[in-house]
Amino acid sequence: MLSPITPATVRGQVPLPLRLQDGSLTEATVLSFDGLCDGREHLAIALGDRAEDGFDLADDVPLVRVHSECLTGDVLGSQRCDCGPQLREAVERIAEVGGYLLYLRQEGRGIGLYNKLDAYALQDSGLDTYEANMALGFEKDERDYTVAAQMLLAMGINHIDLLTNNPDKATQLRSAGIRVNSQVPTRLHLSSGNGRYLAAKAWRGHTFRVPDDGAAGF
Repeated sequence: MLSPITPATVRGQVPLPLRLQDGSLTEATVLSFDGLCDGREHLAIALGDRAEDGFDLADDVPLVRVHSECLTGDVLGSQRCDCGPQLREAVERIAEVGGYLLYLRQEGRGIGLYNKLDAYALQDSGLDTYEANMALGFEKDERDYTVAAQMLLAMGINHIDLLTNNPDKATQLRSAGIRVNSQVPTRLHLSSGNGRYLAAKAWRGHTFRVPDDGAAGF
């Protein structure tokens, strides 16, 4: 369930040069916010020339990725999930066309880092990623994307193309007053360690298909 939508404001912004996967540099701007409903330190990263110059939303629609923090995948390169590759793909694609990466502090689909590690142990005993969260007493997905809507509205953005395979993100953002023009899929980042994880996400409604031989991996 979405939290009430209250106004947030941009707290500050600073340049953030980023190195892309091919070794080249791209200029980005990182924005912080005041007034976010959960009190956490979420960030928006503006990428591409159009984001830097400002969008004319009458004619132009930014590409937006709402990405939940994953220390193990984003930072450490874990093969148990597809979070790190999705993050790197998002930066590349948004930098090319212009838009925003919203980096939300929602580790483990909202259950926190230590609980996520407990869920990993349950997955090793046979539960899938959603069943493990529920076995710990949580919903299968605890994330509330109200803060993402607040961040977009604070930047003057209410009309986006959403880079995601997760229909719940589009549903929640639309409910919060953001016009999602289209849902743009990310690539399937299948590895030897995340086949069952991706198969569980596909079974729960994510818009991709995992090959049968890939789903056997973990």
